[in-house]
Amino acid sequence: MNHLSPDGYLLFGTRLVRMFAYGFLSVVLVLYLAKLGLNEGLIGLLLSLALIGDAAISLWMTTNADRFGRRRILIVGAGLMLFAAVLFALTDNVVLLLTAAIVGVISPSGYEVGPFLAVEQAALSQIIPDERRTSVFAWYNLVGSFATATGALGGGIFSQSLQQVGISPVNSYRAVVIGYGAIGLLLAALFTRLSPLVETAISDSLPAGYRLGLHRSRGVVLKLSALFGLDAFAGGFVVQSLVAYWFHVRFGVEPATLGGIFFGSNILAGISALAAARVAARIGLVNTMVFTHLPSNFLLMLVPLMPNLWLATLVLFVRFSISQMDVPPRQSYTMAVVAPDERSAAAGVTGIARSIGAAISPGLAGAFLSSPTLFGAPFFVAGGLKVVYDLLLYRSFARGERAKAGTSIG
Repeated sequence: MNHLSPDGYLLFGTRLVRMFAYGFLSVVLVLYLAKLGLNEGLIGLLLSLALIGDAAISLWMTTNADRFGRRRILIVGAGLMLFAAVLFALTDNVVLLLTAAIVGVISPSGYEVGPFLAVEQAALSQIIPDERRTSVFAWYNLVGSFATATGALGGGIFSQSLQQVGISPVNSYRAVVIGYGAIGLLLAALFTRLSPLVETAISDSLPAGYRLGLHRSRGVVLKLSALFGLDAFAGGFVVQSLVAYWFHVRFGVEPATLGGIFFGSNILAGISALAAARVAARIGLVNTMVFTHLPSNFLLMLVPLMPNLWLATLVLFVRFSISQMDVPPRQSYTMAVVAPDERSAAAGVTGIARSIGAAISPGLAGAFLSSPTLFGAPFFVAGGLKVVYDLLLYRSFARGERAKAGTSIG
């Protein structure tokens, strides 16, 4: 990583700050909403609407980022983080909470939301050599996972520490929400420091067939988007905040312990992402996506079958130790199959497909969690659908990559 430019290091820094904020909030978000009086079904609906609203706003922002300016789009996204936090902290009115969830940028999963990932990937792809892309993306994901892990640990310890000195649970969780907003403000300030080198030159005359920021690569991007959307729909059943709630109800786990569990999970996920670059160099990007993802899905389905907290946590940790090995190859493959002036849009469209997919399932997961007999169902549904995604991805793209062996692995 010693060959990154100042802009590259700054983009790694914004990733670190943002993912810390997402982890910080995710462990207590559902607990906070429950303390405000929302039931499981309404919480699931709110999380779904948060992701749907994010998808709609981010679609416009990412597909226009290369034309209107990547730095501007990133700053606006940080402002939407602050907006969501302010409303969540100030009110328990369901309508206002839904408004904040739909319009603002808030992460129930601890993973990326908003326009940031797509635009940062496009900017990084512009300032690094193609042959180093997968490796840089692996480190980029490692930084994000470590930051999410630290944020999850910090959010759990911070809220429980406040409770131990006499602050009510709801106000301890509200303090975490306020911290999330403050980090959004810091993020906006950091984005102003990016140089014009992260921008791309866009011709005033649009290419033939130009739609959603795409032209010649639109077909492959839409096909990838459909598959990634299925994967994200499956993952939406087990977003981090819902899994934290499941552990809290199933085993009576307190916030600080939840923070520790998800600290360990995200550290392991980051390490798995770093290993992906070497694996992809040997077996290819698509093979890495599929062959590392399949076993993690079977492990996910084992979690609710565990009889105690220790075993459930162990299985979760093993699952996270390989669960993110598909992410850097997926990101690198998307950047490799499109033209440079399509990169923000391609990352945005595939990212939006993931957001839409993930937006639908938390509402269904909330319904499952409200039923004692279906309490473990989100894990089984998520794992099963992810297996289907892996098989479809391999069938659709593995042969094409073999035909172009070596051309898209950097």
